[in-house]
Amino acid sequence: MRWKNSRQSSNIEDRRGDSPTQANTPPVAGLLRLVPLLMRSKIGRIVLVMAGLFFAYQYFTGGSNSVGIQQSHSPKTASVQLNDENKQFVAAILGSTESVWNKQLAGKYQPPTLVLYNNVTHTGCGTGSAQTGPFYCPADQKIYLDLGFINELNKLGASGDFAFAYVIAHEVGHHVQKLLGTSDKVSQLQQRSDKVTANLLSVKLELQADCYAGVWGYYVNQQGMLDAGDLEEGINAASAVGDDRLQKMAGQAVQPDAFTHGSSQQRITWFQKGFKSGDPSSCDTFARP
Repeated sequence: MRWKNSRQSSNIEDRRGDSPTQANTPPVAGLLRLVPLLMRSKIGRIVLVMAGLFFAYQYFTGGSNSVGIQQSHSPKTASVQLNDENKQFVAAILGSTESVWNKQLAGKYQPPTLVLYNNVTHTGCGTGSAQTGPFYCPADQKIYLDLGFINELNKLGASGDFAFAYVIAHEVGHHVQKLLGTSDKVSQLQQRSDKVTANLLSVKLELQADCYAGVWGYYVNQQGMLDAGDLEEGINAASAVGDDRLQKMAGQAVQPDAFTHGSSQQRITWFQKGFKSGDPSSCDTFARP
């Protein structure tokens, strides 16, 4: 991809230097809201004193590793990473999604924040873990990404910069669904559905995000950002993360009723549909059985 001269988004929050305790300790503001209630009793006042001592300890020592999570980066390493090439790449891809969706959702698009982190971090949807892969949290409208996922893509046979860019564009697709109200409607339907139906709705939502990623791909291709072979990298990435392929790799039988993201072929089909049309209205996965 020809991304180095692209505008880089400023909507990047870099938490890669955070300690495990910073990632898992609830915000102090939450405790402050409880102060008036805790002050009414002796036990409450004791809790406040203990909490104060705890936070003071965390502040002066940088926390402990008692929860068993390895801290991947020292503060020095984190400072070096602030301007690393991977971060610049992510910022450029996020910037390109902002340009595309600002035009597609004229006057309605509010870009998401993309959070870079290592291992674990706090999110509006609970504790986020790198083991789950990149994800979008609708509660705080942020995308969470551990750059170690690049290695996972390589292991899955989906190498290349456009493969990684597709992943980011897919998560931005979920943000578009949030802005349009699609994800909220699906969540409400899932709560009233049996597990099989809920999974099917999840698949439709994921395939639509794939199609939206394809729409983004159409426009960055028009802008001359893609090189020969980039589209193939995107198709390989869509195929690599298909539910049927992942089930096979895990030594399991393929169980379509358990799909939550769609088969490899479904993901390829909807990504290509968006890429060929450049039209978000072509991404109505819910109109099909």
